[in-house]
Amino acid sequence: MVADEPEQAPVPFFQAPSSPQLPAFDILDDYERRSLAHVVGLPEQLEAPGLWRGVGFRIGGKRLASGFDEVVEIMPMPQVTPVPGAQPWLLGVANIRGNLLPIVDLKQFLEGERTVLHEGQRVLIVRQPGGDVAVTIDELFGQRSFNESQLQPSETLAQSVLAEGRYAHFIDRAYDLADHSWGIFSLERLARTPEFRQAAA
Repeated sequence: MVADEPEQAPVPFFQAPSSPQLPAFDILDDYERRSLAHVVGLPEQLEAPGLWRGVGFRIGGKRLASGFDEVVEIMPMPQVTPVPGAQPWLLGVANIRGNLLPIVDLKQFLEGERTVLHEGQRVLIVRQPGGDVAVTIDELFGQRSFNESQLQPSETLAQSVLAEGRYAHFIDRAYDLADHSWGIFSLERLARTPEFRQAAA
């Protein structure tokens, strides 16, 4: 009687990068580049001058995007412990892998209107001097890419809803894509804003 041969472990289509130190977005970027490398014309487009790529999300009625280098991580809404006497847009703090992070309602900080939290709520982890901070978003769209031909004229941006109120401090350009305007939102500038840092430090 012949013994059954041991099952072969399935070979993964993608092999993870050898260095475990790579940030999450670098790993995703590596996967994406390798998966698209065989599509005719796409490698050239990904390296095209003037191409901008980042994370797309929505706050209220505004579609925004921030650079990969500004977002440390995207994760579900953690359990939050309120902080007495804090600004109303500071929801509290959360223990994320042993680190206490401030959780900021970004919509309330920018618009003065509280975010209606939902089951699929996501937060962006943003690096700031002195420690990371998590900011809520209303909807996550994933990666977005824009090129120079989609860039809005500065006068158009100045008159659009993307430049209303506090948004104007963090958006200095916008792109038109698929019947929507996308503002490039500087999370790095947000993290350096004195009012934001005072409450979120």
